[in-house]
Order: sequence, then C-alpha cells, then structure tokens
Amino acid sequence: MEYNFSFIIPVFNRRDEIEELLNSFLDVKDIEKSEILIVEDGSTERCKDIVDEFDAKLKLKYFYKTNTGPGDSRNYGMQKAKSDYFIILDSDVILPENYVINLKKHLETHFVDAYGGPDAAHHSFSPLQKAINYTMTSVLTTGGLRGGKQQEKKFEPRSFNMGISRKAFQATGGFSDIHPGEDPDLSIKLKKLGFKTALLSDCYVFHKRRIDFLKFYKQVYKFGLVRPILNKWHPHSSRVMFWFPTLFMLGFFFSVMLTLVFFNFLFYIYLFYLSAILIHSALMNKSVLIGIYSVVSALVQFFGYGYGFLKSTFNIFILRKNPRKFFPFLFYKK
Repeated sequence: MEYNFSFIIPVFNRRDEIEELLNSFLDVKDIEKSEILIVEDGSTERCKDIVDEFDAKLKLKYFYKTNTGPGDSRNYGMQKAKSDYFIILDSDVILPENYVINLKKHLETHFVDAYGGPDAAHHSFSPLQKAINYTMTSVLTTGGLRGGKQQEKKFEPRSFNMGISRKAFQATGGFSDIHPGEDPDLSIKLKKLGFKTALLSDCYVFHKRRIDFLKFYKQVYKFGLVRPILNKWHPHSSRVMFWFPTLFMLGFFFSVMLTLVFFNFLFYIYLFYLSAILIHSALMNKSVLIGIYSVVSALVQFFGYGYGFLKSTFNIFILRKNPRKFFPFLFYKK
C-alpha cells in the first residue's frame, strides 16, 4: 500500500520555529506527495508570510483560527486533511531527512493505528537545550518512559511527534481540551478502544523544548498537575511510578534535614545519584558543562513535577475539588 501523509502542525506565536521546521522539510526524502497543514491558533504574531515563502517548494496549507489550544487545533487540522494517516508535530521540532522513508517501512510491514517517535538533541542546540533533552529522555531520569526499547510494542505517543490513522482519530474524537495532558489522554483512549500503538525508534525528531530552566519548571509543574486528573478520568492508568518525583522531592528535603543532626547517609545517596547523572550526561554529550546542566535540569524536573503532582493529588482526591474549576488554566474553552 502506498502511504501519503498529512502533517498537522499547530502554532502559537512561534514564527522562527515554523521557519526552521519548514526548512527541515526541504531535506526530507519522499515528502513530495505529503501535505503539510499549518494551523495558526489565534497567534498575534502570525506566520503566514513565512509559510508563503515555502509554498512553491512544499505542499502547504495554512489555516488561521481563534485560540482554542493545541489539542483542538490538531483536531481542526485533521478534519481539514486529505490523507488517511496524520502525523502530528510540535512547531519546535526539526525533522531528519529519513523520517518519511523510515515511517513507510514500518507501516508497510507492521501497520499500527498510532505511533510515537522519540526525540533527540540536534548538534545546533545550546548546552542547556541538550541538558533538558537528556533529562527528559535518559533512563537515569525518566526510566526510558519516553522512548525506551522496552516500549516499542506498547507505547503512549506524545503529540510533539506522533501519528494516528483517520480511523483512530474518528473513533476517539481526537484530543480533549486539557493542556498539557491531551496526548496521554488520547493514548489511553486509543488503548481502551483496542487500537495498536507502537514506539518507532527510528522515526525520531530533534526537539528543542524549553530554552531556560524557569520555562522548563513551569512545563513540568503542569505535567505534574495534569497526571492526577488523568488518573481520575482513567483510574486503570494510574501507576506507582507517577509518585517517584514527589517521593524524590520529599526524600531530598528529609535528607537535608537529617544532616543537621549529623546523619548524612541518605544525603550521600542523593549525591551519588546526581553524580551519576553528571557523569553519564557528560560522557553522552561529550561536555562537562552539559553534565552539570543535566543535574540542575533533573532537579528542576523532579521538583516541578513532584510538587505539581502532590498539589493536584491532594486537591482532587483528598479535598475532592473539581479539576476544571480548581485548575481552570489547564483547560481551553472551545
């Protein structure tokens, strides 16, 4: 079967990112028959003029709509798309040249209704971006949850780099109005309905993510807030491992307090673990500076997610708060 794809890319005030992403499309092999839909989600800094510059080189469609969030914008794009298989990307990614070729090989031999691809750090990324990428993908910090080999047959795709068939999109109704969290919510619905998903490890993208620690903290803090909401919506999806960042955070504070009474053993365990991250990242990235940044970004990730998860769990499951009323900033109004 010949596969042609519809790339769906929502964008909100990210002109420079769109230009960089579309430039990368020019080098992607076997892209000629695939369409690329740019969905401008109520941006005040529109990117249509940049999209127009690539119009003669790529099969492009541009849409502008009011701001209803990335999930609804992806749904909008899939409704407008012509192909029967959609590829959803964030605007802050760069595509490698063999992305489409590798994807076609997978679908022709082992078709799945949805897939996710991992992310990698491009050589042009800053040391901080490479450190954050390490923290989000390393087995030492996330256990390989975002792209480990053990997940290749059962994987929850993430919307920065995922594909979904038209059939699966129509059956699930697409993304919900929560953000972040709309992609794991969709992945859980796909699994409930019996659709096959997979991690395609060679369909990776270069993902910029956040460019400073404060923005990264805000991002992972929201991730932590969202997970208990998803646990409430989908009780069977709850996992003990979701508590690990919170336990890490509380344990770290406890270990520091114990040093005040000259009990240092627990604190030394934390130092050993953080030293392992530093060394591993420095060796992988061939940079001591990136190793040091990786320690900081790991702490930011654990503390941001851990605090958000604890706060959300307490309010939703102990105080019985309504998530939509208590955390209105996590939901978009259509």
